[in-house]
Amino acid sequence: MFIDTAKIFAKSGDGGNGAISFRREKYVPLGGPDGGDGGRGGDVILIADPNMTTLLDFTYKKKYVAERGTNGSGSKCYGKDGETLYIKVPMGTIIRDVETDKIMADLSHPNDKYVVARGGKGGKGNAKFTTPTRQAPSFAEPGMPGEERWIELELKLLADVGLLGFPNVGKSTLLSVVSKARPKIANYHFTTLKPNLGVVSVPGIQSFVMADIPGIIEGAAEGVGLGLDFLRHIERTRLLIHVVDISGVENRDPIEDFIKINEELRKYSVKLWDRPQIVAANKCDMLEDESIFENFKAKLNEMGYKSIFKISAATNQGVEELIKEAARMLSTIPVMELEISDEEIFVPEEKKFTYEIRVEDGVYVVEGSFVDRLLQSVNVNDADSLKYFHKVLRNKGILDELVNKGIKDGDIVRLNDFEFEFLL
Repeated sequence: MFIDTAKIFAKSGDGGNGAISFRREKYVPLGGPDGGDGGRGGDVILIADPNMTTLLDFTYKKKYVAERGTNGSGSKCYGKDGETLYIKVPMGTIIRDVETDKIMADLSHPNDKYVVARGGKGGKGNAKFTTPTRQAPSFAEPGMPGEERWIELELKLLADVGLLGFPNVGKSTLLSVVSKARPKIANYHFTTLKPNLGVVSVPGIQSFVMADIPGIIEGAAEGVGLGLDFLRHIERTRLLIHVVDISGVENRDPIEDFIKINEELRKYSVKLWDRPQIVAANKCDMLEDESIFENFKAKLNEMGYKSIFKISAATNQGVEELIKEAARMLSTIPVMELEISDEEIFVPEEKKFTYEIRVEDGVYVVEGSFVDRLLQSVNVNDADSLKYFHKVLRNKGILDELVNKGIKDGDIVRLNDFEFEFLL
């Protein structure tokens, strides 16, 4: 089975919590705080594996979660970092953020890597909160949460040459005679339902990779049939071999077929339409009138196409000359990276803890992710911890903002389930 798209959920590990701990040794009656920091959460990294050819594995497993960082402990012991989770994908895989539909990375070389979710930072232990006036802090910092997101994987085959044309024109047969690939071959339309790759190795020429793309039909650029699924696989090719059935055994006009396929390429991508093409007029062994090919060649010459070969993939007639011309043209065409515009590139947002203030029945309510994290960090039943709590509110500008909203001494401020009287 060939799977070329998949959607998975990736979550990096949360950071471990900092520890609240004090030295308790026999001869150290006033031992200070010695809580260690929490470990960092593990990342989720995608890595290109040259041995993989399909995204089939992601059909059965869709959730990937990295290891959490270990909590800190006493004696200033730091927690262990969570292990990085590596996910192998085939070369040629594009990673796309589902929420924004932006491209995060293009893994087109062996062992290319991309971090799709970074692990959360470990929280500080209470040893890190000591000051000259606060020598025994009974609070610590929680670990930062890991990132999580849905991502879409899209496989675009890595091939030097792409075979394209209508169904049943002989693309699979041609691939089978010039390489060791063994695609399914039969005398009916849509025999090929998945792209096939083969290495073309002929004495005297540089080897190259050829892809047999399933038959494209009219309307493919709009998604008719499996058009879009097939067209994506020739985006990376440097050269196209356009296979046309010249025999007319199916009462098709080869010139009309050629024009229709190129129109689908133009609709899908002008850059793809403008890619160099060699035209292979196949099934010439079944041609009854030689003038059909001559007329076909003349028409294409008028359209600007010069590399036109009369071949029979079934009998090998003209195939060697076709392959040698493909190798010659490839030697003049530089290897191209997939072009991604600035508008398509995913830019990760910086993780920010936010808050908002509203007045509800005379109570000033402060809520948001900043509040959640702050309350996790403090012990509201401890005087030193409460001093730290108010210092953070002042430094963040929350107290000033409350004043601007008209709060007065004695008014109640609520942060989640915790309430206190405001005193300026």
